[in-house]
Amino acid sequence: MSVLIATHDLCWLHDPGPGHPERPDRLSAVKQGFLDSGVRDSIEWIEAGKADRAALEAVHPAAVLDELEERCRRAPLAIDPDTRVSVESARAAIRAAGAGLDLIAQLDNSRADVGWSLVRPPGHHALPTRQMGFCLINNIAVAARFLANRGERVAIVDIDAHHGNGTQEIFYGDPSVLFVSLHQHPWYPFTGELEEVGSGEGRGFTVNVPLPAGATGLAYRLAFDDVVLPVVSRFRPTWLLISAGFDGHRSDPLSQLELTSGDYADLVGQLLPMVAPARRLVFLEGGYDLAALVNCGAATMAVSADHVNRPESASTGGPGAEMVEAARRIHLDGGCGDL
Repeated sequence: MSVLIATHDLCWLHDPGPGHPERPDRLSAVKQGFLDSGVRDSIEWIEAGKADRAALEAVHPAAVLDELEERCRRAPLAIDPDTRVSVESARAAIRAAGAGLDLIAQLDNSRADVGWSLVRPPGHHALPTRQMGFCLINNIAVAARFLANRGERVAIVDIDAHHGNGTQEIFYGDPSVLFVSLHQHPWYPFTGELEEVGSGEGRGFTVNVPLPAGATGLAYRLAFDDVVLPVVSRFRPTWLLISAGFDGHRSDPLSQLELTSGDYADLVGQLLPMVAPARRLVFLEGGYDLAALVNCGAATMAVSADHVNRPESASTGGPGAEMVEAARRIHLDGGCGDL
């Protein structure tokens, strides 16, 4: 399979300040992993353009976007204790959101089988009206809303260690977008309970599998087999979007999960066949250990191109089976109705 990667130099210029874990070196590490994946001949790179303002405003109100740009003009400053901006941060965020839209345009023309958004700042914590959790604009939500507005059925699967609370809130009442998240719980941002299943017409279209500290790839594979893949299949998506956060890796300083790069390859490899080629997008989210990012980048890029590169084997053991079973009962035993 061929892979199209969208990125931009501005994404390296977003600078949250000395000592901040969401640093430019993260992007360089994942890029190195891509280059080490053994599939360079299957990769094509494009420069991400600016996201169309209308596409941004379909997710974030104009006043919120204007305020972000004004804050960056006055940077450096902290939006909250975790989320800081520099002078170039808003411009970087607009390119980060634009990457997904550009990839959609290219995949519409069958230019590649899979699109990868290699950008920062990440996005899945960004709420409609507030930046948080290192995130300024919700990149994956901008792409998903664009697709849903033209009539697509969009499945988002979030495998970041932290719950994608921003993405969930944006689509909580929307039956055209299925949102599935596997994440450590309780942990930042302290959302993503089993009982959070959507509201109104969107009831049943939000699926949370909260996993305890110490969960390994075994719990994730069980969740995929018993919950994620059946729910996604039943939804019958026309597009699949993956929030690929690598902060569940056992070396990551910001979670207590025990995943390996081999586990991430397994997860992405199981998800991609759920939709047709050229209808698959992967978005970089978290991940803060540089060596782990290189390995995860190599493993997931290889599987995106239908090759194998496993710097680490899959992990086994650990807790989490009870939470998977609880999620299965809620979403596959009739508790939320028929999707």
